[in-house]
Amino acid sequence: MPELPEVETVVRCVRPSLLGRRIARFRSLWPRNVSPGAAIVARRLRDRTITDVSRRAKYIVMSLDDGANLLVHLRMSGRLAWADETDRPEHVRAWWGLDDGRRLLFRDARKFGRILHTDDLGAATAHLGVEPLAQEFSAACLARLLDGRARQLKPLLLDQSLVAGIGNIYADEALFAAGLHPLDPAGRLDRSEVLRLRRAIRAVLRRGIRCNGASIDWVYPGGTMQEVFRVYGRTDAPCRRCGTPIAAMRVAQRSTHFCPACQPPLAVRRRRSGRKRV
Repeated sequence: MPELPEVETVVRCVRPSLLGRRIARFRSLWPRNVSPGAAIVARRLRDRTITDVSRRAKYIVMSLDDGANLLVHLRMSGRLAWADETDRPEHVRAWWGLDDGRRLLFRDARKFGRILHTDDLGAATAHLGVEPLAQEFSAACLARLLDGRARQLKPLLLDQSLVAGIGNIYADEALFAAGLHPLDPAGRLDRSEVLRLRRAIRAVLRRGIRCNGASIDWVYPGGTMQEVFRVYGRTDAPCRRCGTPIAAMRVAQRSTHFCPACQPPLAVRRRRSGRKRV
């Protein structure tokens, strides 16, 4: 599933061509993925002008001149692409016809993507946590999110209600950069570890954006982040830092990759530092 860097890349790619454009027509070819209904959304979008294109977590947000917003979630296989008159692309589930004659397609092979029209963006995204690249995601903010939680670090980072936009790839990469084990109890990190984690999360997400995201297969093309992965998908390959084979395990039903040497469990780190286990 595209994560924050991939969605941010899509936003930056389509924004220049969408800003100021009037939507002449919207059509859904898979109505069940459109809320509050394909016919309703088509009517509400007609003759509306796009005033901004942004991102909230893993949502693409098109702001409209009447104050409403259109949210697009790519889910597992969604893509935005411009129609080519010489091509007949597969898996088109919806499209927008613009006043300049261009057509923006929503392609989604697995049909998991979602399109949502809302008059209240805050309410529609109230279930989402803090943006990890926003100013308010400070070390103090992260410490409050972790405080008192026995939950393991990896599933906590994947919880969109706490920190929005991080998925499996960037959780693994951030934990490696911070030197933290995926199974560490979140509430037992000390101040220096919280600082490292916050710095690592922001660094790997920014690196992902610079690389235009990660292209693992046909779903999201054009990214190069996979060329610089430290741990994700590198099972048994030597750690780029220490040479230890990268290990893999299942955590919260998700594949998880880490370096056993560079990411020792919390108890081992405490013992090495001479501190009592807490």
